[in-house]
Amino acid sequence: MRNIQSYGNKVIKLVDTVYTIGYSCFSPDRFIRTLREHQISLVVDVRSQPYSQRFPDYNKEHLAKTLKGFGIYYRNYAKEFGARQEDRAYYPRGYLDFELFSQSPPFQEGYTRLVESMKQGYRFTLMCAEKDPFNCHRTFLVARPFYEAGYRVLHLMPEGKTVPHAEIEQRLLDKYFPGRDQFGLFEEALDESNYLKKAYQMRNSEI
Repeated sequence: MRNIQSYGNKVIKLVDTVYTIGYSCFSPDRFIRTLREHQISLVVDVRSQPYSQRFPDYNKEHLAKTLKGFGIYYRNYAKEFGARQEDRAYYPRGYLDFELFSQSPPFQEGYTRLVESMKQGYRFTLMCAEKDPFNCHRTFLVARPFYEAGYRVLHLMPEGKTVPHAEIEQRLLDKYFPGRDQFGLFEEALDESNYLKKAYQMRNSEI
């Protein structure tokens, strides 16, 4: 039987953890050490363009070769999880609608492959450049569906720190609805799940 833990109204499966990481705040050595400390066996690159002039160590081919030397697999999921998609049907308001695209065939194919990889014993991290997960699509487009499906999501930070996804959701609520418990007669009060849904949409529009 799986070890489980309740968090609010969510059931978290402790053995199934999804990680995310932003490489811009790690030296290459520290990046590798962090992956090994968390026993990551697969890096899923969610950048639409897997190259960086500022951080050439994280260019697709170089990174794949480096990771291979440590027994870690590399996969680029630009088509499945990238924030820049060619199909304009997913841009109803001029920017990529994360909720809409998360229902697309490419996204669902990528999601299913990663779920299957966990069943086979792989532990993966979603990788992009941005240090703060609150400012990156990897959090709101890619990690969110895993979290809402009941997976534990941890965002890897420098100095061995991690940020659980529940803290990201709390930041969302505090940023966009700081007075949500003080609405008066002339504003409709929503339950937390609806506030959260709206907050995700607002963060999507800003990212």
